[in-house]
This record gives sequence, C-alpha cells and structure tokens, in this order.
Amino acid sequence: MIGSEAAVVRRQVVVAAPIDQAFTAFTARFGEFKPPEHNLLEAPIAETVFEPRVGGHIYDRAADGSVCRWARILAYEPPHRVVFSWDIGPTWQIETDPELTSEVEVRFAAEGPNKTRVELEHRNLDRHGPGWQSVGDGVGGDQGWPLYLARYAALLESEV
Repeated sequence: MIGSEAAVVRRQVVVAAPIDQAFTAFTARFGEFKPPEHNLLEAPIAETVFEPRVGGHIYDRAADGSVCRWARILAYEPPHRVVFSWDIGPTWQIETDPELTSEVEVRFAAEGPNKTRVELEHRNLDRHGPGWQSVGDGVGGDQGWPLYLARYAALLESEV
C-alpha cells in the first residue's frame, strides 16, 4: 500500500557539526536529546539505547530495570542514512505487528566541513490503522520531531 502525502511528516534541521559527528550524535547519543517525559514505562527512564545495526532496536530502560523496545533498526548506513520503525500505535502503546507500524528515515548531507543538513521523514503513518492521524499529529507537532531536532541541534551547538 502506498501511503498518502498526509501520512508523511517531514522536518529538517541544519546542525553545526561535520557529517560523521552529526550521524554519530543522532544515533549513539539519541537518549541525550530524547525528552525524558516521552516514556511508555511505569518508572522514569534511566537510559535510551540506539543499537547501531540493522536488526537492532531503540529502547528505553527504566530505573526499575524494565525495558520498552519501541523501534527496530531497518537500515544503518553511516554517515548518510538511518531508517527505523515506529512501533508505537495510535493509543501510544507498543504495536507488535510490523505491518501496523510506520517508519522514520533520517538522512545526513554535508553542507560544508562543519555543517550538516539532517532531513527526517516519518512515513507510512496510515499503516497504524484507525486513529493513525493522532500518531501523525503527535510526531509532527511541537512536542514531536520538532522538539527532538531542536534538542539534537542544541546538543551539537553546545560542543562547538
């Protein structure tokens, strides 16, 4: 099924870092810019882990040791591209059926020796089924990808 244009959220940011550093910061340091209140666990998040390989996961580990795996790594091509599933459904619960998940592609393009354009595309939101628009509103709204990208850019800016 080909998703409609409404089922896609696109955001981008230019960061003050070379492409290799921009890619590494997005993946290895994902938990440093992911808002801690974005949590599906009962206890506060102790860490967010982004496993740097196809077949890996992005998951949160809570202070009590519980784990929430909320994404699967579908493509991992440093320093240019990473794709991961979005395994969180319209009720903000984990979706275990891969056919009912969307995907996020993040592309990194050098715009100079110390500047990288980061383009994020969250697509196939309609795969989430009834209520999928709420997922799109959530990830596309101010507390979604724009917040993540702003915090990511600020993380890199603080190291210049």
